[in-house]
Amino acid sequence: MCQPSPHPPPTGNNVALLSDISRANPLSLLNNNASLRNVIGMKQLILIGAFIAIAGTAQAECYADYKAKRDNPLQLQYGVAKISDGACSKQKAARELAPRLRAAGWTLLTVVSTFGPEGLAQRKASAGPFFLRY
Repeated sequence: MCQPSPHPPPTGNNVALLSDISRANPLSLLNNNASLRNVIGMKQLILIGAFIAIAGTAQAECYADYKAKRDNPLQLQYGVAKISDGACSKQKAARELAPRLRAAGWTLLTVVSTFGPEGLAQRKASAGPFFLRY
């Protein structure tokens, strides 16, 4: 009869361990200076990318479409105006547009929306003579 071998033949995924954590301190893997430098470098790249994205957004062109009125006789206006660069919001647009319109005898009723340059073409015909006038 055949006697079983003391070492069975290799089958399956019998690959040598890359590291033997059982004998080493598990925290030693985390304290590897090269790995730590890589993590810090990646964090710096992520922060730089985020800063560039925020800076690009803050400097993007901003436009607002609005409705205004003039009394005696009553006139209504729909227009599109460029808002100074920075945070593009309805509130900021209203604060900036109201004095411009008031100087020309108009009262701002509402800021319909704010948008970037990609929204100009679709609003140009509707705004007519009040497209980028104020």
